Amino acid sequence: MVSFLKRLIPARWRPIGYLLHLTRTRSAGRVRSGPLLGIYERELAAEVESICQRNSGLIVDVGAAEGYYAVGLAVRNPQAKVIAFEMEPKGQAALREMSALNQVTKRVEVRGKCEPADLVAALGNTAYPVVICDVEGYEARLLDPQLVPALARARILVELHDFIVPGITEVLQKRFSETHRIKQIWQEPRSRAEFPWRTIGTTLMPKSYLDWSVSEWRPVRMAWLWMEPHG
Repeated sequence: MVSFLKRLIPARWRPIGYLLHLTRTRSAGRVRSGPLLGIYERELAAEVESICQRNSGLIVDVGAAEGYYAVGLAVRNPQAKVIAFEMEPKGQAALREMSALNQVTKRVEVRGKCEPADLVAALGNTAYPVVICDVEGYEARLLDPQLVPALARARILVELHDFIVPGITEVLQKRFSETHRIKQIWQEPRSRAEFPWRTIGTTLMPKSYLDWSVSEWRPVRMAWLWMEPHG
């Protein structure tokens, strides 16, 4: 029955397709201000603004995926070079496409997997680089100032994965406690009321689809560390 209805009803008029089409139409495919729809990782908005206000010459995004931060920060920081590490070929292709669509191809360099030596090379002698890190637990290996001394002078925003590497939050806090001011940020709840557009369609559809539209599908309540060097 479900398969029959899917063939009968165009994707655009199914609940998820309808919400996707509504978002694309109303937003015209552009992020107008702040995080996308004001929802995705909105907890980090203040830290993203802080990065943009400091006019860093180098932003390194490790685990860049399709380029939400790498391309977004390139747009917001026209003075900066952005190095985006992404090991998945599909992610690399999406990064290049996103860079081209946003006309920042010349300033976004796409690289593959990042090991400590690669991060050392990327950071070089830049005075106050920015490092964005979301590597599913590999932060335990990568964010080590003993292996990557330039991290001592970097502003670092890292997504934590204690459910993959138990205790990694405490490990990172200890590693950077002498060189950085450290702030832990916790994921906040989402509400279907935060979906920004209301139509007859959104009123009539089961509310579970609106819950889906604002969910980030995290396995646990997520957290991040925002670390700024002293001085």
